[in-house]
Amino acid sequence: MSTAERLIESTRELLWERGYVGTSPRAILERAGAGQGSMYHHFKGKPDLALAAIRRTADELRATAEEVLDGPGTPYERIRAYLTRERDVLRGCPVGRLTMDPDVVASAELRAPVDETIDLIRERIAYLVEQGKEQGQFARGLDGEAIAATVVATVQGGYVLARASGSPVDFDAAVRGLLSLLAPPAAGPEA
Repeated sequence: MSTAERLIESTRELLWERGYVGTSPRAILERAGAGQGSMYHHFKGKPDLALAAIRRTADELRATAEEVLDGPGTPYERIRAYLTRERDVLRGCPVGRLTMDPDVVASAELRAPVDETIDLIRERIAYLVEQGKEQGQFARGLDGEAIAATVVATVQGGYVLARASGSPVDFDAAVRGLLSLLAPPAAGPEA
């Protein structure tokens, strides 16, 4: 792995663990095993490196979400697959965490990949809800955009509950609750 790649990967991990403010250039260099001038040789500075790391994290999360949401199955099955996909629940969401970082939120440039990722996921889920309504799988009165916001809020809130309790059980309970509310009448509530 090149020095630039090690810097990006180290920054991604540190942003997930500590947030932007808690991620110092020194910590990045130590984690990457890079020399003192390496960051400035490859990047303009911490904001430039952080942007590369945030973009990579956002790209990966979008690709994972798209794979599941655009995959096989009925609209409900794809939403269920998204909600129940494997996650590192106790670490939280690497993109969602950035929304709580005041320096990221204050920077239009750093916030852009985060916003794009959340928007894409919401759009895909809203589309699935509308598709499911057309197929008679969801109640006609459901608002696709509202359900999409609820799905994203459940995932992000589930991370918070799990981290607070130190157990993924709370995340799983939030997901089960939402799925039982969304379950098509023929499918019945989720177990």
